[in-house]
Amino acid sequence: MTPGLLYLLASVACSVTVAVLLKLARRWRIDVGQAIAMNYLVAALLCWAVLRPDAAGLLAPRTPWLVLAALGVLLPSVFLAMAQAVRHAGIVRSDAAQRLSLFIPLLAAFLLFGEPPSARKLGATLLAAGALYCLLRRAPPAAEDGPGGGRATWLWPLAVWLGYGVIDILFKQMARAGTAFAGGLLLAFVIAGLLMLAFHLLRRTRWEARHLAAGVALGLANFGNILTYIRAHQALPEHPALVFASMNMGVVTLGTLVGALAFREPLSRLNLLGIALALAAIVLMAPW
Repeated sequence: MTPGLLYLLASVACSVTVAVLLKLARRWRIDVGQAIAMNYLVAALLCWAVLRPDAAGLLAPRTPWLVLAALGVLLPSVFLAMAQAVRHAGIVRSDAAQRLSLFIPLLAAFLLFGEPPSARKLGATLLAAGALYCLLRRAPPAAEDGPGGGRATWLWPLAVWLGYGVIDILFKQMARAGTAFAGGLLLAFVIAGLLMLAFHLLRRTRWEARHLAAGVALGLANFGNILTYIRAHQALPEHPALVFASMNMGVVTLGTLVGALAFREPLSRLNLLGIALALAAIVLMAPW
């Protein structure tokens, strides 16, 4: 197996591991807020140590601080929404909703940035819309958990879909401003971590080692997903479509297997149709 494919497999595994850790957080009585705060400290340290961002370029005049501030707010907010989505709707639908968020930047390109639509992209967008509808349909009563019942099973995945889509747009705007990816990512992690720290200080949170240890695991998986995805693109520079499609399809497929087999998440036929439509939309969207 080539290094590129190994990186892809590792990236898929890390992405699904994040969802699994969030799924287990309630069972292990982990304070997700503390874990997410620690996650950003770990991710920032790893970003600095591994990606080696240019220190001089971090505070350059062209740095889009408003975009970075928005990322700093959205990153932990969407992470918390993902935790709620995994709790109420399960790994399968939460991971699929996150992967379908890639179509929000596509819509923004059409509607906000004047990019001409193509038949292929429009077809992929329609498939993605159908997939999202099928995935967000109310789950069987056994899947309803906690306050909000059935409403939570579609509301939180929808928040994940919207949130990650907007985050993707913000990262693209950051790239347009000329900010290096490593430096921008580090600043976004630092701002997100500081905001989470301020939130916990205001709440006078009582920090506990087991919650912070869970955050270390979450940060390792979170940054591992980003790093191995970057390395996969570097190892397969002539096959960006393969990396794009394999990553997104791999997460949807593995997330479905883990959710259904390991956690016995109930899926209706309509939900399964949504998974199939999501995979078809990703294949059609890939820039072959």
